[in-house]
Amino acid sequence: MSGWRQGWMYVLCLSFFPAFARQNGATGAANRLITLDVVVANKSGKAISGLQQQDFTLLDNKQPQQIASFRAVESAAAADPPVEVVLLLDEVNTSFQNVSIERQQVEKFLGQNGGQLAQPVSLIFFSDSGATVGTTASRDGKTLITELKQSRSGLRTIGKSQGFYGAGDRVQLSLSTLEQLAAYEEPRPGRKLVVWISPGWPLLSGPRIELTTKQQEGFFNSIVRLSDLLRRSRITLYDVDPLGTADAGGLRTSYYEEFLKGVTAARNVQLGNLGLQVLASQSGGRVLNSNNDIAGEIAECIADANAYYILTFEGLPGDGPNDYHALKVEVDKHGLTARTRAGYYAQPEHARAPGS
Repeated sequence: MSGWRQGWMYVLCLSFFPAFARQNGATGAANRLITLDVVVANKSGKAISGLQQQDFTLLDNKQPQQIASFRAVESAAAADPPVEVVLLLDEVNTSFQNVSIERQQVEKFLGQNGGQLAQPVSLIFFSDSGATVGTTASRDGKTLITELKQSRSGLRTIGKSQGFYGAGDRVQLSLSTLEQLAAYEEPRPGRKLVVWISPGWPLLSGPRIELTTKQQEGFFNSIVRLSDLLRRSRITLYDVDPLGTADAGGLRTSYYEEFLKGVTAARNVQLGNLGLQVLASQSGGRVLNSNNDIAGEIAECIADANAYYILTFEGLPGDGPNDYHALKVEVDKHGLTARTRAGYYAQPEHARAPGS
């Protein structure tokens, strides 16, 4: 199939998942107090504790902002409420063979340290029939291993053999599942770490793939809505690729970097902006691939709960609806870098009523 025809087939398949794209992005100018969970790491990637508020500078659209409150969490045990850890096993975007590897590595992680886990962990099994949530969050890895073994991989009806239409179905189901998870977590207090074990869903982007203006507007609303939900839910998203070294050097491991910049307007939207790796990076999480030690990579993600900082600030009003603001946290210590949410969508102030 020629590149031109292939591109238009991708656009055609988009019409099969309009439901997610038609979600309204704007949420109104509600309380503008924004909470950021910030991990500070040294050059080797180890999380650093012991910093003070004066060590941090918060930039909103490159302009320093006042930090309204600051709290250092020196250990996972000090988090109140406790950090929630969710391991999501993706059986939709992963082949049957790699689902088996995925499960083996999750079992290996759960069995470390005699099955004694540092934080409560819950399991979600994501298949073509939707997401199935485990019975309970637990620090008992052995109990979770039993739950893992009792679960069954769903029959896969959406596959690569279905071509572009199958890819579109996988994107829709994956994004809908992430949105539902974020909506469930939104009213629950505290920080959440969601480790999505998957090579990611199709990015459906390329030089010959064009979206109509209406499609761009719909997907821009989706980006805004999902960004807001993840932020308000205090979800940090991680992507761990179960393909390991089999994926090393492949286009999949780096192509997502083309879409990391925050989307400022509907005319700039590409479907790659909704990729798993993109959403994980923008949430302040990590993208780990090209390593066969999947259990070790899961542990690296969860180690972010061991030492982090909670900053709040008052977000600026938007110049218009869904006004993207880039965020950056700088640390005044040599060799340290901060990782947190990449931005947020601001809304304009409500007009004051006459006489108010």
